[in-house]
Amino acid sequence: MPETQHILTKKNFTRREFLHVASIAAAGFIAGCAVNPVTGKSQLILVSEDKEIQMDRQGSPYQFSADYGRIQDPSLNDYLNRTGKAMAAKTHRPGIPYSFQGVNATYINAYAFPGGTIAATRGILLSLENEAELAALFGHELGHVNARHTAQQMSKSMLTQAVVGGIAVYAGTKNTAYSQAVSSIGMLGAGAYLASYSRDNEREADSLALEYMTKSGYNPDGCTKLMDMLRSMSKHKPSTLELMFATHPMSDERYQKTVEEIQAKYRADQDKPDFRERFMDHTAGLRKIKKAIELLQNGEKLMAGQKYSSAEESFARALSIAPDDYAGLLMMAQCQIMMNNNSRAEQYAEKASQVFPQEPGSLHLNGLAKLNQKKFSPAFDQFRKYDTILPGNPNTTFYQGFCLENMKQTKTAADHYKAYLQAVNQGEKAKHAYQKLMEWGYIRQPAK
Repeated sequence: MPETQHILTKKNFTRREFLHVASIAAAGFIAGCAVNPVTGKSQLILVSEDKEIQMDRQGSPYQFSADYGRIQDPSLNDYLNRTGKAMAAKTHRPGIPYSFQGVNATYINAYAFPGGTIAATRGILLSLENEAELAALFGHELGHVNARHTAQQMSKSMLTQAVVGGIAVYAGTKNTAYSQAVSSIGMLGAGAYLASYSRDNEREADSLALEYMTKSGYNPDGCTKLMDMLRSMSKHKPSTLELMFATHPMSDERYQKTVEEIQAKYRADQDKPDFRERFMDHTAGLRKIKKAIELLQNGEKLMAGQKYSSAEESFARALSIAPDDYAGLLMMAQCQIMMNNNSRAEQYAEKASQVFPQEPGSLHLNGLAKLNQKKFSPAFDQFRKYDTILPGNPNTTFYQGFCLENMKQTKTAADHYKAYLQAVNQGEKAKHAYQKLMEWGYIRQPAK
């Protein structure tokens, strides 16, 4: 099982206990029942609203870190949050603690956690033309939250991958080449905590997006224009949409159904504004570095194809345009590690830490670059700082143990290896940890 699927945090119940409850429900016993806030119908829901919010708070920081943190433009993030919250007030679940933000990732996507945390990447924000399209994007994600799609999926025992707080969340792109590359250097790949929705879920979210955006005063054509942009981009730049379509399946049928619904229910709303000028004003700073972000997108594509020298060139061109771009600096650090240029990786990671000290991803990469140079004590310090800001990444636990092992601090190293094996029981790291614990006498040798 991939390492990114074993992130352990403090649990209220174990995974075994959760699956046991799910199995009882599947056998026909009444395990939990709730009224769907959108349809008003009773349905089997094993996940409470409090659990959705808890799961959100535990999982979203990891995803944001995997996406290089929140956009470092307070004005833009404030605009996104105000726009989203104004729409959230018009939904079926207005009492959820919603938040909306942009993240530094360059791939094209938006996503929602079940407790109301919603984010859009720089890649998709740069693809939008007006606020009505942004409203359609946020409205769609609000649809998933309000219809409790993640809770529905879990309650059917369909999501049995990454354990977060005792609840399983599907890792939407766990098998992509880039996620594997990122995982190989010890970070959590993009998409590790994102739910993958069914086509029925998507259609319902589309319909709710139209309802919420028109109630909020937007032209519903923003929804079809958003879909048309994504369909067109899928033909010309498919690699940038891999995660978007992995978590949000797109089809011509969805587009046509939305067109028909607008004509049937929202024709009068087509006179409403799209607020293009307001959107352009607030995204002006982001659009100034559009070329750099496109170069980062290209670099990530090349990284996925293991064309590291070409990726390095693309990242370097991006950084010549935006030298203090945190995501660009970390992408270059990752590339240097994959090329075994660990000293250079260390430099890029350290600059990234200076640019965005609140975001811990640079600490993890800096630690790995130092570890690869056998700077065990400084590497341990980087991993320890990362773990203080964002605890629970088993890769960090392993690397701390490995540093301590090489610092001859066997007892403390053993504690870290035991903790790692509680989270991950397969792979080279698990094998190393197990062998060391046997060698040090913490695990009894199996009988021959």
